Amino acid sequence: MTLGLVAALAGLALLDSTSIGTLFVPIWLMLTPGRLKLSRFAVYLGTITIFYFVVGVLIVLGASQVIDRLDGQVALWGQLVLGVLLFAVSFRFDSKKKLDTTKWQNRANGSTAALAGVAVLAGVVELATMLPYLGAIGMMSAADLSAGQIGLLLAGYCLVMILPALLLLGGRIALRSRIEPFLTKISTWFAEKGASTTGWILGIAGFLVARDAFVRLFFV
Repeated sequence: MTLGLVAALAGLALLDSTSIGTLFVPIWLMLTPGRLKLSRFAVYLGTITIFYFVVGVLIVLGASQVIDRLDGQVALWGQLVLGVLLFAVSFRFDSKKKLDTTKWQNRANGSTAALAGVAVLAGVVELATMLPYLGAIGMMSAADLSAGQIGLLLAGYCLVMILPALLLLGGRIALRSRIEPFLTKISTWFAEKGASTTGWILGIAGFLVARDAFVRLFFV
């Protein structure tokens, strides 16, 4: 396990932290009228964190079996191609397209059980777009890591992924209603620029994944 790998994974986790499920649903919970209920945050963030971790473990198990059957160089070339494709796909996202966030906001205001369901639903919906996570898993699988190290990295990735939401929650508790205009601006910005943001996320993720493969192919 190298410092470069850990840094790249942390960068990808921070990119993943800007998704609907990991950041914007928590923001909408903070903007819900009435007293802030920390138990709802614990249920939501706990559920989506566990969901991502379990999915990551399952994907790693499958990816490890595939990579074990491939030559290490072939696996790294595959990772390089994946990174380039992510970077190329990022240019196809329409920066003028607005996202309809109303349904997510309504679901987030339901019961505690419904809120846990929203966390799982957000994870399932994002399975098709969790490309930074898939890139990170590919990097872990291609590296010479033990099962314990991969598990530790996955857990750390998932925790970093919810860190911005936790920091905003701390600000909401400390500043109370004074931070609400800021949270509202973030929510509005995401609705207007969400598609463009996704494109940037994919582009940066593609660069990090391709760079890791390129360095290990030609400089290690």
